[in-house]
Formats: sequence, C-alpha cells, structure tokens
Amino acid sequence: MTSTQAEIDRSQLGTLSVLAWIGDPSDGHDIPYLLAYTLGDGPKGPEAGEAAARGLLEEIGLPIGDVVMDGTLKASTFPVRILLADNQIALTLPGLNATCTAPDEWVAAAVESGQAYFLFATRAWPEAVPGRPVTAELLQKFAGDEEVLTSSAHCVLSVQRLQK
Repeated sequence: MTSTQAEIDRSQLGTLSVLAWIGDPSDGHDIPYLLAYTLGDGPKGPEAGEAAARGLLEEIGLPIGDVVMDGTLKASTFPVRILLADNQIALTLPGLNATCTAPDEWVAAAVESGQAYFLFATRAWPEAVPGRPVTAELLQKFAGDEEVLTSSAHCVLSVQRLQK
C-alpha cells in the first residue's frame, strides 16, 4: 500500500512577507539576510499559519531548527531561489512568490558575495506589516529571538541577478 503526503493548504499561511537587511559592517558582519515570515492573518489564524509553514518547509525539504542548508551547491535544483534586479528581490518557493525592496548595502553585499542567508520563520510576525518601516530594535527582537530561530528554516542561497 502506498500513501501520499497531504498537499499543504498555502492559503492558511496568510500574508507572506519578506524583509532584507545586512549585519553591521563595522563589526565585520556584512552578510545579507533575507527573512520570510507570515503576518498570522490566514483564515484560521496564526496557529494554522504556523502549521502550514511547517508543512511547506517539510514538503520542500528544508529542515527546521539549527541546521543550515547550503543551497549554493545545487542552486539550479534547490527549491528556494532569490532573484535580484536593481534593488528588487524576488523570492521563489514552490507555489509561492514574494518580493521586497533591498537597501543599497544589502545589494552591494549580495553582489559581492553572490549569496544571502535566508530564514523562513514559522512563527508569525504581525507587527512587521509590509509598507511600514521596521526598526532595528523590532527586527532584533523578532529575528534574534531564540524561539523564532529554532522554529525557522535556515539556508544559504545563491543570489541570481537579472541581467540587463
């Protein structure tokens, strides 16, 4: 007897948002980071959104926790991709796309290294609404929270550039 994995109801994720930032270059920490998260506004609330995010990550083979996958090794077949065009980032996952505008220093670091550190948070972040500025303190409070980090998928991705 065979069984198939139930398809993930992506609508339960609610609003998927993406935020780009860079570490402090004065501390020698100029890594470009890209964080995907939901607002917790799916039709069945944040708990269903977290379950859907976990299911999506499992479905595409990204482990949750302290394992950092290297998506640069087989970038052409890795299920998550970053495309950079000027300051616009397009994040593509199976069945999902999201975009954001990157700060100039993020673009410079990503172009120089050719890669970015990507996190997909399963925990909702309703305070970080698209179109509103996120302060460094708010970002540190969420992205630096141990529970958020251990419930996220982590990987290093190649940054593909749109050629003009």
